[in-house]
Amino acid sequence: MTLPPPAPSTPVPAAPAADGLFTWWHDADTRARRAFIAASLGWMLDSFDVMLYSLVLASLIQDPVLQLSTTVAGQLGALTLLAAAVGGVAFGVIADRIGRKRALMAAVLIYSIFTAACGLAQNVAQLAVFRILLGFGMGGEWATGVALVSETFPARHRGKALAFVQSSWAIGYGLAAAVNLVVMPLWGWRGVFFVGVLPALFTLWIRRKVEEPELWHRTAPEARGRISSLFTPNRARITVFIILMNACCLFGWWGLNLWVPAYLNLPVERGGVGLSSSTMSWFVIFMQVGMWLGYISFGYIADAIGRKRAYVTFVAMAALLLPLYGALREPWMLLLLGPAVSFFGTGYYSGFGAVIAELYPTSIRATAAGVGYNVGRIASAAAPFVVGSMAATQGFGVAFAITGAAFALAAVMWVGIPNTENKTLTA
Repeated sequence: MTLPPPAPSTPVPAAPAADGLFTWWHDADTRARRAFIAASLGWMLDSFDVMLYSLVLASLIQDPVLQLSTTVAGQLGALTLLAAAVGGVAFGVIADRIGRKRALMAAVLIYSIFTAACGLAQNVAQLAVFRILLGFGMGGEWATGVALVSETFPARHRGKALAFVQSSWAIGYGLAAAVNLVVMPLWGWRGVFFVGVLPALFTLWIRRKVEEPELWHRTAPEARGRISSLFTPNRARITVFIILMNACCLFGWWGLNLWVPAYLNLPVERGGVGLSSSTMSWFVIFMQVGMWLGYISFGYIADAIGRKRAYVTFVAMAALLLPLYGALREPWMLLLLGPAVSFFGTGYYSGFGAVIAELYPTSIRATAAGVGYNVGRIASAAAPFVVGSMAATQGFGVAFAITGAAFALAAVMWVGIPNTENKTLTA
C-alpha cells in the first residue's frame, strides 16, 4: 500500500526580535530623530533655566539688596508656575494651529531671554516680572515637544522615546547645579542667571533641521487647537481626571524640587541641613542621577505593562519616601535617599506625554497636552508658597509630608483615566 505524501508543513512565524536598549532609536527615521533631539534639548534647557532659581534661592534670601524672605521666595515660585500654566495652555493651542516647530522656537527664545534678565533685577518687583515672563515660555516648551515626538516615532517605541525626552530635564537640572558650582563663587547669583541666555542659540538649529510631522499637515486647519474639543461628552471625564491627577503630581514635584536646594543649604537655625553651597550642588547633582534613571526606567516599564500600572506604582512610592526625606538631618542619609526620592518622585512624568498622545487626536494633541499639564499646574502653583510657609512655621519635615500626601492623591485620581499602551496615532 502506498502511503499518501506528507502534508506540506505550515511555516511557523518567527518570534519578533527582542528590543535592545536602543532599538527605539534605530527604528526611527531621520525626521523622528531630529524631532527627538529638538524636544530633548528644548526640555533640557528649559530645566536648566528654570531650576537656576532654586539653586540660587538661598543666596537670594540672604542678598541684602533684594531682602527676599522665605515666604516671598515661595510666592515668586508660585507666580512662575502660574505664568507657566498660562503659557502652556496658550502654546498648546499655538502649536496645533501654526505648527510644532515655530511654537517650540518661540518658547525657547522667551525663557532664555528672561532667565538672563533675572540677573539684572534690582528689587523683588523686577525679579517677579522676569520670572513671570520666563514662566510663560517655560510652560510652552513641553506640550510642543511632546506632540512633535509622539507624531513622528513608531507607536511601540513612543513611551521609550518620550522617556528619554523627559530624562533630559534631569540633565538640565544637573547642568544648572554644575553652573551654580562654578559660577556662583566667581560672579554670584547674577552671573548664574546670565548663563541662562545661552539656550537661545539652540533655536537656530531647530529652524534649519526640524520638520513638521506629516500627521499635523493632514489635519483640517479649522479643527486645530479647539479647547472645547477636550470637553465633548466622550472626553470630558477623562480630561478632568487628567487635570486633577497632574495637579497633584505637579504640587508634589514643585513642592519638593523647588525647596530641596534651600533645605540642604539653609543654616540649621533656619530649618535647613546647613550644607555649603558647593556641597549642596553635589547633592543635587547626585539626585539627578536618580531622576534620570527614573525617567528612563518608566518609559520601558510603561511600554511593557501599560501607563496606569506604572504611574500608580511610582507616585505611591513617592508618597512613602517624601515624608522620610523631610524628617532626616544626617547628610549621609540624605545623600543616599535623595536619588530614590528623585527616581520615584519624578520618573512618572515620562508617561504623561504618551498618555495624552494616545487619548486625543492630532488636531488637539498639543492643546490637550497644554491644558492637561498646565491647568493642573495652576493648582500646583500653590506648592512653593505652601511648602515655604510650612517650612518656616512647622519645619521641612511637615512641609515635605504635605508633598507626599499630594502624590498619594495623584494615585487615587487614576480611577478616572483609561490605560493606554502603544496606540497607533491617526490624524
